[in-house]
Amino acid sequence: MYRLTTRTRAGTATEIAVLVLVVAGLALPAVTSRGVIQDLFFILTMLTLAQIWNLLAGYGGLVSVGQQAFVGIGAYAMFAGVILLGWNPVVAILLGGLAALALAVPTAFFAFRLQGAYFAIGTWVIAEVMRLLIAQWKALGGGTGTSLPREATSNIMGTDAIRALFGVREAAARDILAYWLALALVVAVTACIYCLLRSRLGLALAAVRDNVGAAQSVGVNAGRLKWAVFLIAAAATGLTGALIFVQTARISPEAAFAVTDWTAYVIFIVVIGGIGTIEGPIVGVLVFFVLRSALADYGSWYLMTLGLAAIAVMLFAPKGLWGLISARSGLHLFPVRRRLAGPNIKGGD
Repeated sequence: MYRLTTRTRAGTATEIAVLVLVVAGLALPAVTSRGVIQDLFFILTMLTLAQIWNLLAGYGGLVSVGQQAFVGIGAYAMFAGVILLGWNPVVAILLGGLAALALAVPTAFFAFRLQGAYFAIGTWVIAEVMRLLIAQWKALGGGTGTSLPREATSNIMGTDAIRALFGVREAAARDILAYWLALALVVAVTACIYCLLRSRLGLALAAVRDNVGAAQSVGVNAGRLKWAVFLIAAAATGLTGALIFVQTARISPEAAFAVTDWTAYVIFIVVIGGIGTIEGPIVGVLVFFVLRSALADYGSWYLMTLGLAAIAVMLFAPKGLWGLISARSGLHLFPVRRRLAGPNIKGGD
């Protein structure tokens, strides 16, 4: 009996490897330093943002350069929950996701009336407007920002258990908790995107990206699909932003709505790794972290090197580093393409 499937031997092996890595990642704080945990937190949160942007641009055709709006509003909503409502910071992270979702509704209403480059510029303008508005919020520090209260950071849910388990100080326990939450978030986001792309909705999304008119001609509701993807991406970005600023415990409009940190670097990661693939952002974030670690002390040369690296990849490997690897090896760790399987058909890698 013949059937359409996305499962391959390489995909099954990847699922097992990911499970092993997640278990190892949970136990890692017992054998490594606080500095490594902080580096891994940075990698995981940037990977989460990159996977979300890749879903928007690589699969949905929505090239947004205003994702910092959702990072910022998610972070500020978390701070508002802690400072103004007295919530525990971990619980207030959820408020960040809800606030970003709420902001995404009017953002999509206006931005979806624009196409191509105008859409990208429109999202950036909305993010800048949000930054200016938040800078007027005096209860949360206005333009200079504020910090989480000492009583909030010293009573974060779960840190007492971590201190008892690993025998670490309060600050290290907060870093471990933030790392575990980042690990859970990146696994959840990547798994949801993977399942989405393997479903019928994934096929519809790819069809809308490639040709809206053709997709609509076969019954795909392009508008509704784009709305859904944009709202989901905004909520996930808001959650990530809230988590990032739980770990830093300090916020300001310039930091929370930084286009370089939360959009430019994310786009670099996706372009370098390979847009339109789940593996691409994983490769891209590792390359970005290595470059950042090696060149961050060189000021403007660091940014110039990132720009030159992006240009070189776009010229010589238009599908990114993972696209180059995949083309030469035929390897797909997260296969989403459907193939015909049957008794006389060999499974692919």
